[in-house]
Amino acid sequence: MDTVEIEGVQVTLSPPTEFKTAWIGQKRVQDQLHASWLMLEDTDLPLTPRIIGPPGVGKTTMAYATAKQQGKNVYFFQATMDTRPEDLIVTPVVADKQEIKYVASPLVSAMITGGVLILDEGNRMAEKSWASLAPLLDQRRYVESTIAGITIKAHPEFRMCTTMNTDASTFELPEYIISRLQPVIELDFPTADEEREILRYSVPFAPDQLIEMVVGFLQQAHNDAQPYTVRSGIQVVQYTLKLHETTKQGIETCLYSAIQQIVGDDGLNYL
Repeated sequence: MDTVEIEGVQVTLSPPTEFKTAWIGQKRVQDQLHASWLMLEDTDLPLTPRIIGPPGVGKTTMAYATAKQQGKNVYFFQATMDTRPEDLIVTPVVADKQEIKYVASPLVSAMITGGVLILDEGNRMAEKSWASLAPLLDQRRYVESTIAGITIKAHPEFRMCTTMNTDASTFELPEYIISRLQPVIELDFPTADEEREILRYSVPFAPDQLIEMVVGFLQQAHNDAQPYTVRSGIQVVQYTLKLHETTKQGIETCLYSAIQQIVGDDGLNYL
């Protein structure tokens, strides 16, 4: 792992995350994220948007794909209600010979290297942790590590966004944080054509008949405001094929079982 020196303190960086993915459809939201991160001149500052939508509609995928389009390394931080300020910045660990080693979080690693930080499910994180990021989210563009005793300034190319689920198990963030997380980029359920393309991309070996049945299932559920997303659809297609291979039962029988096990009995109403 790479190590940098900040104000006389050696800090080990976290590696970026790499995985194969693509963003299909809803170009509008990608354009909005590109615009949020754009700097019009040297004195301008990038914005830190919050990407909002139901769980499973691809908020994180969209952010990752957009960052990669810009040729940037991408770092992830999964927010939880237990996230502490030091988890977000620098964590001390005991190294060889009982020496203290300082390890940068993915956020700080992105700040130092000029990468993109995707803070996932940011409204599951409490105000105290968000408060530690307040200087980063305005014109100051730095964070302070009380543990390491250093101030860390963001690279000019550093960009950040946070995803937020529209469900009940989240914190209400205070206005001084919300005002820094602008603009709001909203994702909704994909169209039938987009869901068809996503399923074919994600499970390319699935037969067209199964893809069409699952797209129909998802669209019927969307019309009735059910929370089943394309993520659920991908899982249904995958599990249907695995059941079919294992049990040798028909595709429709396996699809029935897959929907029942993945989204519950109520999902059978939309077949």
